[in-house]
Amino acid sequence: MIGKLRGKVDAIGESIVILDVGGVGYEVQASARTLRALEIGKEAVLTIDTHVREDAIRLYGFFTEVERSWFRTLQTVQGVGAKVALAVLGVLSPADLANAIAFGNWQAVEQAPGVGKKIAQRIVAELKDKAPGLAIAGVGAGGGGGGELAGVTVSESSAAAEAMSALTNLGYQPGEAARAVAAALKDLGPDADTAKLIRRGLKELAG
Repeated sequence: MIGKLRGKVDAIGESIVILDVGGVGYEVQASARTLRALEIGKEAVLTIDTHVREDAIRLYGFFTEVERSWFRTLQTVQGVGAKVALAVLGVLSPADLANAIAFGNWQAVEQAPGVGKKIAQRIVAELKDKAPGLAIAGVGAGGGGGGELAGVTVSESSAAAEAMSALTNLGYQPGEAARAVAAALKDLGPDADTAKLIRRGLKELAG
């Protein structure tokens, strides 16, 4: 089984990248987010998930082990295959996906191409207990990368879910809304109501 590939990006298609490894071109399927970050002629290292079937061997590539883990986890949901899992990871980073699941924000998941309301709701419902700690990650103390994690747990926070949905309906991207509400929760505490979270979230988004 292939677990990782390092090589030169030879070509980029709508859903695949051709990675030249020692003169051998490997066709690797990847999410839209991953493909956008690749450059033809540049070296890339991809963590690989190998699917072996009777008629084909398919390679799926990711920049991180965390993303590959989410790819596998998404496929444990009934009705979700590799194509849908890649579509979800194409619009949501692993952190944003974890936040969306923690907040019960199926609308964010529904934005993935080919993902309808029913599948999005099923993903959120079935993975709620699997979202790592249901914690909001990446909301640090500001400054450069590597700051402390906020550690804000959002167990069954309907106010947070409503605030995130409201910000998304106002036109903000799911990831932006998740981070804004996470910051609001950190400042106001887990008992803050929806209105306060929305106001604080808007303040965060306004910079």
